[in-house]
Amino acid sequence: MNYVYILMCSDNKTYIGCTDDLKERIDRHNKGSVPATKDRLPVKLISYFAFLNKYTAFNFEKYLKSGSGRAFLKKHDIII
Repeated sequence: MNYVYILMCSDNKTYIGCTDDLKERIDRHNKGSVPATKDRLPVKLISYFAFLNKYTAFNFEKYLKSGSGRAFLKKHDIII
């Protein structure tokens, strides 16, 4: 499976990422091994989406990072 995930960071901002091993990736975030979140620890998984196709997952991650994707997340109460 391929996952698009949303983390809530300690600065109350979200981080959106994509991986094929969700548990390992969250562990790497919380160990400070991911530069984008290492200064925003701890992080908490708030949502994820699973896809069979990695390209579909990457495209969905890109969408969520866009203005309309952020609006989608807010409209569905996934992020504040």
